[in-house]
Amino acid sequence: MKKLLLSAITASLLLGTAGIAKEQAAKDATVKEVNKIALSNAKEDAKNNQVKLVQEAIESLKYAQSAVIDLEHKDTKKATEDLEKAIGKLEVIMAAKDAPKLLPINNVIRVQEFVGTAEDVEKAVKTVKELLDDGKVQAARALMIPLVSEIDITVVSLPLASYPDALKLAAKYIHDNKPEKAKEVLYIALSTFTEVTEVVPIPLLESADLIAAASRVAKEDKERAIKYLDGASDALDVAEKLGYVSKSTTTYKILHEEIKKVQKEIKGKNEAEKLFDELKAKLKEFKERMFSEKK
Repeated sequence: MKKLLLSAITASLLLGTAGIAKEQAAKDATVKEVNKIALSNAKEDAKNNQVKLVQEAIESLKYAQSAVIDLEHKDTKKATEDLEKAIGKLEVIMAAKDAPKLLPINNVIRVQEFVGTAEDVEKAVKTVKELLDDGKVQAARALMIPLVSEIDITVVSLPLASYPDALKLAAKYIHDNKPEKAKEVLYIALSTFTEVTEVVPIPLLESADLIAAASRVAKEDKERAIKYLDGASDALDVAEKLGYVSKSTTTYKILHEEIKKVQKEIKGKNEAEKLFDELKAKLKEFKERMFSEKK
């Protein structure tokens, strides 16, 4: 179900390249400027491709919450009316041929960017280990908190398999003059949400954009293309040191080797188009396998 809910977002963020980004770095942009644009595009894509919320589910939730308030005020008639409305909002969804199992009611996007190098990560991790050896757990924890660089996309949903039945059961309890039982069921129903979070590592987005930028300028500006590829390799180092792993048969080592092959070709005959395509394909597959691991 996670894949169903987040396919639009992940297709844009994880499988996309700079070629389809809203903004493309200028051919004379610095590595830092390319990275800034990559992150800006990723944030924009995440916002534009947020999972469409099911309005009926949101309204049903509001009516169910109103029913709880009604019961607190001992107004069972109003509670019954609100529950009928809450159930009614779900009937159209439940009658659909391919009714979803989860009804999205909220989207949250959180961006945490690590500003530093792979060497900075190594130093921090070394210090953390030393602090832990000395029993200074909280000091170590504080150093660990910044060691993250990712876009977290969270979708909160109502489970269609249990939520409607809970509303019907609450209505039955009210009908049977058991308002306390009805409240108990509603409290449980209104606290039973499914929360799914996908993690998109920022350094991999930056690496992909730098490789794409290098491929665009390789023919006319060898030096800049090589700098972009150095930046892409640095971004991969950061991703690896921060612990973003993939089940892909492609490894960070292989990606670094592929980058070096492209750089060597650029310095020579400069017929690197095919090598660029192979590098992009390997990085894309690496990211796809990382995504599947997060499900």
